[in-house]
Amino acid sequence: MKQIEYFYSGHSAFAYLGAKRLSEICAAQGRSIIHRPFDFWPVIRAAAGPDFKVRSAAHMSYFFGRELTRWAEWRDLPILSYRPTSHDNPLALPNGVIIAAADAGCDVDGLSFDILQAHWRDDADIADTATLIELAKKRGMDGEDLIDAAMSDGVQEKHAANTAEAIERNVFGSPTYFVDGDMFYGQDHLDMVERAMQTPFVPETIN
Repeated sequence: MKQIEYFYSGHSAFAYLGAKRLSEICAAQGRSIIHRPFDFWPVIRAAAGPDFKVRSAAHMSYFFGRELTRWAEWRDLPILSYRPTSHDNPLALPNGVIIAAADAGCDVDGLSFDILQAHWRDDADIADTATLIELAKKRGMDGEDLIDAAMSDGVQEKHAANTAEAIERNVFGSPTYFVDGDMFYGQDHLDMVERAMQTPFVPETIN
């Protein structure tokens, strides 16, 4: 089965808004999703992106107000009207749980969505062990085992490798999708992702 590489962070608003649509597209096109959770800020800083702490109040209001609200309405998904209170917590554990679930052959698509939704719908702290265990158990998974695996050397090495590869491949935001090596940034480009699965884009030569 062909694959699509899905680079994102476990706390990403736009990964949440695009996750179900991504799954629909991949199911229709016979593609599996390779989850590549990465540590968000090292990737953003490597791409010279500005920290949210230094962005203007107008930008923050637009991003966390109008933009997210519009897309949530379009995707028919509930979303907070404010930035989650635990949004700046470390990502090693939630990203690690996603990687561990994939390694164990669990329903990683479903669990990943649940983690994203808990953060953006319920204001859940996804760096909290009890929160992640409960989310995993709702999917019929052994939450305690996933937590143990998530913080193991092997899984955290994969997390670091995902982060390093995202930087090497010039990823500059979450989510980013690769279709046969062709990069698409942002869930607002999922229509382009779908098209690329059917008919790859051929770059024009500019003389």
